[in-house]
Amino acid sequence: MINVTVNGEPRTLDRPLTVLALLEQLEVDPRVVAVEHNRVVVKRARYGETVVNDGAEVEIVAFVGGG
Repeated sequence: MINVTVNGEPRTLDRPLTVLALLEQLEVDPRVVAVEHNRVVVKRARYGETVVNDGAEVEIVAFVGGG
């Protein structure tokens, strides 16, 4: 079990996950969000290789259209 923070909320995961796997677990479409991992913006192309380990801080921001 690992402890991470997602959007300011503590969360426990069974094991380290990639950003992509975390988004899938949270049922978030990776095409419509920006992700910051430990205060660094993760490029969408790297979601599948960036690993969220114990103690990580993740911020997920959804794009909102409008005008």
